[in-house]
Amino acid sequence: MKSILIPALAATALVLAGCDEPAPWARPAKPPQSAQAPSNLRPQKVTWNEAAGAFEVGGKLLRAGRTWTFDGSTEGFVLAGGSVLPATPMGLSVRNVDFDPVLRSPKGLELDGERYSLVLVRLTRHRPGAAWDGTLFYSTADGHAESGDFRAKPVEGAAPGVGETVVLVYDMARPKKGGDDWTRSIIDSLRIDTDDQAGGTFTIHQIAVTENPGPAALGVAPPPPAPPVKESPKAAETPAA
Repeated sequence: MKSILIPALAATALVLAGCDEPAPWARPAKPPQSAQAPSNLRPQKVTWNEAAGAFEVGGKLLRAGRTWTFDGSTEGFVLAGGSVLPATPMGLSVRNVDFDPVLRSPKGLELDGERYSLVLVRLTRHRPGAAWDGTLFYSTADGHAESGDFRAKPVEGAAPGVGETVVLVYDMARPKKGGDDWTRSIIDSLRIDTDDQAGGTFTIHQIAVTENPGPAALGVAPPPPAPPVKESPKAAETPAA
């Protein structure tokens, strides 16, 4: 008889103990999981201000025309030659599968290139696929599609190491190719090339297109002036009277 009563009493005690727990709807809400700050940050002038949700230079926030933080969404970014998924707890998880993968923003950005000429990409490189590329291409609303004639390389933050977090800084007022095209245009979309080969993986934490404080504030040397165009001897000759 005792062997029968003991399990029964134990079960009753568990039921009574459960009655003391509040119903799920009555329990206090747990605070949301905070985003874990990436480690191994490269020291740079441009940094991400988590509290303000914006990039800053020397403690001064940069006004943005568009900012993507990828909070549970890819926000319309697609990767040709790989896959993109929301990262945990935040960010964009990028996996390069094919040769020369291409990450593109949504179209229709309608960004005033004259006002917003700084593109910032904060990312962590987890695994390299091959030599770093880092080229930024763009298309305009009424001018041209992506082209090698209109592109830029990072003036800061290039070639991150494995496990390193950097801000890729693209000064679109002084691109590698394209002259003043960006600043005279309405920007329709962006394209970012990370590695040249398959196998690389990245987490992109934020992307923004902001106002540009200039090379000195960014901590980079301005590009050298273009050499003067030399006139041909024939062009310099004075025509005969």
